Amino acid sequence: MILFFVVVFAVHALVNGYIGYRGWQVIPDEPAWRWTYVLLFTFFALSFIAGRFLERVWISPVSEALVWIGSFWLAAMLYFFLAVVLIDLARLLQHFFQIIPAQSYEALTARRLWVGAGVLALVTILLVAGHLNARNPRLRTIDVQLTKKIPGSGAMTIAMASDIHLGTIIGRRQFDRIVDRLIELKPDLILLPGDIIDEDLAPVLVEDVGDHLRALQAPLGVIACTGNHEYIGGVEEAVSYLREHGLTVLRDSVMTLANGVQVVGRDDRSIRQFAGKERKPLAELMKGVDAERPIILMDHQPFGLGEAASAGIDLQVSGHTHHGQLWPANLITGAIYEVSWGLARIGQTHVYVSSGAGTWGPPVRLGNVPEIVFLRLRSAP
Repeated sequence: MILFFVVVFAVHALVNGYIGYRGWQVIPDEPAWRWTYVLLFTFFALSFIAGRFLERVWISPVSEALVWIGSFWLAAMLYFFLAVVLIDLARLLQHFFQIIPAQSYEALTARRLWVGAGVLALVTILLVAGHLNARNPRLRTIDVQLTKKIPGSGAMTIAMASDIHLGTIIGRRQFDRIVDRLIELKPDLILLPGDIIDEDLAPVLVEDVGDHLRALQAPLGVIACTGNHEYIGGVEEAVSYLREHGLTVLRDSVMTLANGVQVVGRDDRSIRQFAGKERKPLAELMKGVDAERPIILMDHQPFGLGEAASAGIDLQVSGHTHHGQLWPANLITGAIYEVSWGLARIGQTHVYVSSGAGTWGPPVRLGNVPEIVFLRLRSAP
């Protein structure tokens, strides 16, 4: 963990240093401009870290403001970085190949303040558009035909919301929207496959989000599993809070629903990193399962999908990836995960990886949408 944070802080410092230095070069060479720039840039660059540390000891409008400002800066930092890299690559090409006539290039260089203002305007537009996108989860309806018979009517519906990240950024107002959509669907079962709570439980307690958790109701239950963020913030406290407010949290355990469908909930892979333990192998969990009846697996991180297929799982639901959340990070998640987002089939196992209903860090989504998933399961003819 120490190494992890050292790397994160080092990357944060280097990227901000690069952006800050290039921004410094376009600021007019006057003390008032330079000092204003340095103070504002330093404030934005440190606000997220300062807000996160402050809310652990003193949750207040000050800590909340710092977290919000810093969260937007994380997204701005990415797009300022991309813009500066592209500009520097263009300068490099100009140096070697003289793409733009020398006179025109000199005129453009003389107007570097306007170039900087243009980049600032573009990044601001991206942040506003991404924030509006992030605040409005879309409904995604998926039909899944199982090879096994679903007892009773032969069909069931599941509403799923992964990666809500309840905390300072996703508070009561935004969670209300998610809860309302889940209730409106009138599903047979509600699944919350991990990262329900963000890193710190304190903001959730302050806003008393538990009342909204209790509002989640479904005939077959409301079932959750742990994600990596429950572990980051303290898994025992997070799980206790969720259970106290009406959720069934499965941690390497199996639950048989009233209609005979079985739900397997795996503890998150982060148990090794944060607790020094190993989660139970899926094969061990499957020993208590009736293989003749449908089996749904909740596993927050979509790694090792072939293991679920080999174990005879009918449907696996996961989240975690956010499908990158901020373009072009979806290219990275697409390379890391077998399925970064959407529905896939591996053998007889259906896998759905959600892009998530909330956000982590920046309250911004670009290149993907937040979603609430409505799964309509039916038996094979």
